[in-house]
Amino acid sequence: MKQILRRALTGAVYIVLILSAVFLDTDAFDFLFMTFGLACLYEYKRLVNLKGYHIFIAYLLLWWVYIYLIPDHVFLNNEILINILMLCTLAVNTFLLYYLFSKKEKQFTTVQKFIIGLFYISGGCIFLTMIPYKNNAFAQYLIAGIFILIWINDTFAYLVGSAIGRTKLYAKVSPKKTIEGALGGLIFSLTAAYFMGLYESIISPMQWILLAAIIVITGNLGDLVESKFKRVAGVKDSGAILPGHGGMLDRLDSLVFAAPFAYLLLNIFTYVS
Repeated sequence: MKQILRRALTGAVYIVLILSAVFLDTDAFDFLFMTFGLACLYEYKRLVNLKGYHIFIAYLLLWWVYIYLIPDHVFLNNEILINILMLCTLAVNTFLLYYLFSKKEKQFTTVQKFIIGLFYISGGCIFLTMIPYKNNAFAQYLIAGIFILIWINDTFAYLVGSAIGRTKLYAKVSPKKTIEGALGGLIFSLTAAYFMGLYESIISPMQWILLAAIIVITGNLGDLVESKFKRVAGVKDSGAILPGHGGMLDRLDSLVFAAPFAYLLLNIFTYVS
């Protein structure tokens, strides 16, 4: 009971912190996720045993370029530079999916660990931060909706999996996750997305549903990727910064992995509309 209460309180503080940053100020939102990204990188470094602090410098440089320099610099070709980061991030995420389902145990070199961390985590956090900036405006309800969809998926995947879960999703990597739980989280997220579309018209209800499907599916894959990192490292959690929840990467693994896919889909919506 004490563990459940501690987990609930930590979760409530985490949710309030994120939503407060979303609705308070764009600078607060940017700073919060820059800080979250640093925490995730620190935990990733420990999981894969990456030495040195060069990756933090590279992350902060990328952050400065894509969050502050590119949006304000009229002489830079924003679209080309963003597409380069998108291709690099999606390429690394695709490689991580191969790593996830590969039967062979892969030992990464130092350079590979650096590149994976830079684009898997840094790229994910940057695209997550870029999502709400549309047409020189900050779409608060769009990014808040994405967070809510992830939270709904996590909550109902746990509840449905606990109640009727029998079939393991990928027991080799995450023994507690079930196919029934994953489907339950997806169904409740799609339902929530439809109702979001009725009240938030920045994208249509059908687009909200497609966005939810992409976020949930890629988010679940991201969660499994991080679980494999932990299994190989022989640890239960990526860290202990969040009492009852583990590390920051444990909380953001789904969002970080799903963010570039969500950003790409939202840009497709803009292009075809």
